[in-house]
Amino acid sequence: MSIIENRKAFHDYFIDERFEAGLVLEGWEVKSIRAGRVQLKEGYVIVRDGEMYLLGMHVSPLATASTHIHPDATRTRKLLLKAEEISKLIGKVEQRGFTMVPLNLHYKGPLIKLEFGLARGKKQFDKRDTERERDWLREKAQIMKHDTRNKD
Repeated sequence: MSIIENRKAFHDYFIDERFEAGLVLEGWEVKSIRAGRVQLKEGYVIVRDGEMYLLGMHVSPLATASTHIHPDATRTRKLLLKAEEISKLIGKVEQRGFTMVPLNLHYKGPLIKLEFGLARGKKQFDKRDTERERDWLREKAQIMKHDTRNKD
């Protein structure tokens, strides 16, 4: 079950591969995420010292959940992946010029997981082509719907 999706990532990037990772979260963050107070739009994934981190994800603290601490809404959060997955991703990012963007947060049992993608940036004409194709599919569906209703 998805908590939040990053639709902007699909607009700005071609997603080649998808990966799933666990997140190291604090208690107040889990409560806020379960309440839906999270944003992935500005987030990105980096590799530092052989470990992966999520930067830019904004988790708004709940007033009731964080009374005795001072929460940092955009702190760096560590991603939990196997060592061979990390080394594979490091190679692709450094050699081929890919970037890693978060796609969605979802539940897997009682855990909160992050799905991120290995992505290549889109140019402006690619974005226009995607939008044109989406408009045509919408228009085609309307025509088909109209034609099936008027056959009687």
